[in-house]
Amino acid sequence: MIRTLLAEDMHLVRGALVALLAYEEDIEVVAEVERGDRILAAARACRPDVAVIDIALPGQDGLSAAGELHEKLPECGVLILTGVGTPGLLKKALDVHVRGFMAKDAPPGRLADGIRRVAEGERVIDSELAIAAMRPAEAPLTPRELDVIGAAADGASVGEIAASLYLAEGTVRNYLSRTTAKLGARSRIDAIRIARESGWI
Repeated sequence: MIRTLLAEDMHLVRGALVALLAYEEDIEVVAEVERGDRILAAARACRPDVAVIDIALPGQDGLSAAGELHEKLPECGVLILTGVGTPGLLKKALDVHVRGFMAKDAPPGRLADGIRRVAEGERVIDSELAIAAMRPAEAPLTPRELDVIGAAADGASVGEIAASLYLAEGTVRNYLSRTTAKLGARSRIDAIRIARESGWI
């Protein structure tokens, strides 16, 4: 039996994945978490063979959690679920020793097969994501906008960003607003997510 941890913040999606995997005779979901910063504790408690992790999670993003999991529990293979494939994301996933990288809308059978292959120590990269990752999207942001959104992604406040980049706080706010608008994001947090998933920061 392949013991599996599932990390997904959307309750409906997580419930659907658990229900689908319940049909697989050799896969058992032994833990469910909705935040990235709860993955390691849950994994230590239940010792899964595979962790299926959404790339965009509150508390800690999926790739950071995957890196921490590999460092603390290297015997647990990680399969990342993502809605977008970019060269930056794929490289970051490989850098943190992720074994699987799969589209969130993949057929259920493909996910189950991916879990089995990751449990066997194989690397599984969704072919459609790999092809998409070979076509890098150009960042619509200026280098300075990337500096500001990158600092915000690291958790810096407006004041801290202003001090580190030698800008006025009002200028930093303007950069953040402009970045959010350029990316068509709903909020600053959404803009950070888009920039990260696109591999720009």
